[in-house]
Amino acid sequence: MALVDQAVTPALRISHLSKRFGAFVALRDIHLDIPKGEFVCFLGPSGCGKTTLLRVIAGLDPQDEGRIEMGGRDVSALPPADRDFGIVFQSYALFPNLTVDDNVAYGLVNRGSPREAIRRRVDELLGLVGLPEQRDKYPVQLSGGQQQRVALARALATSPGLLLLDEPLSALDARVRIRLRDEIRGLQKRLGVTTIMVTHDQEEALAMADRIVVMNHGVIEQIGAPQEIYRAPATPFVADFVGHMTFLDAVATGPGGVRIGALALVVNQKDLAPGARVRLAMRPEEVRTRGLRDGEPNTFEARVGELAFLGSFCRARLEPVASPGSSIVAEFSANAIRDLGVVSGEVRRVGLSAETLRVFPAVEAAR
Repeated sequence: MALVDQAVTPALRISHLSKRFGAFVALRDIHLDIPKGEFVCFLGPSGCGKTTLLRVIAGLDPQDEGRIEMGGRDVSALPPADRDFGIVFQSYALFPNLTVDDNVAYGLVNRGSPREAIRRRVDELLGLVGLPEQRDKYPVQLSGGQQQRVALARALATSPGLLLLDEPLSALDARVRIRLRDEIRGLQKRLGVTTIMVTHDQEEALAMADRIVVMNHGVIEQIGAPQEIYRAPATPFVADFVGHMTFLDAVATGPGGVRIGALALVVNQKDLAPGARVRLAMRPEEVRTRGLRDGEPNTFEARVGELAFLGSFCRARLEPVASPGSSIVAEFSANAIRDLGVVSGEVRRVGLSAETLRVFPAVEAAR
């Protein structure tokens, strides 16, 4: 048998993977490598295939085509018990008749581990998740956040090579969710366990992941670091799903230029054919209204429409004077609103940086 080079072998490798439910194609030709120690989020709307992909990796739903390797070992046809992973479900799935101590120890007991080794491991994990004083309680006596910590400790008890998290925070209230996501990320970094988390929450993915796998209709739209996914979306779907984005119909004027009505803008995309119909995309926070220089490209007059107060910032609708009927969403900090006296109905000079503007073909944007 050939030796596996552990230095380059990914923790998980998926090749040509597809999954169907009758005539419905849930996953189509998925390819993905996840290095050891990485935290990856599968992100996408309901029905995009992210949970199905997680279940296929775990062996809970067999794939129709494709290969799955864990640490260089082909597990494509193996049952879940023979795959090296721990899993935390959205519903926690704790045993209600077992104490916290026994829930965490469950996998170790099934493996026939020595009693003293089980005790040491359970003590270690309950300390890691901050629940050493809850060991004799039953799940019903715990809060949702505490139950999720127990489920996490149980999944880590057997020191799996891969940790799978199926929307583990979605059932928690907002404050607990934010606190627990920081705890999970910190724990993952300390242990170095390769982790895949399914989520539909873009903020969660951006805050926690080393890389994000954005999925839509059973295919992977883009894989990248959070900053890459946010700042350089590869498709209109990614641009629209991750963060807020304004899309405007435009016409290319040639390499590096587009026009919206009478408003000409400079963009960084050089492969634009004159007259081609395109969709221009921009983030609200990239609209500037301070420090604009005379003659600076991409500055223009815009009428301020509705202002929505959202705490630390205000969201504004702007209508470029040179392109009546067009609407740009902008986000101005509370300080800018106060210092500049921005009010609805006024005409104000604003600016856009060419580096922040994304251009997509019109047909692709409409997909």
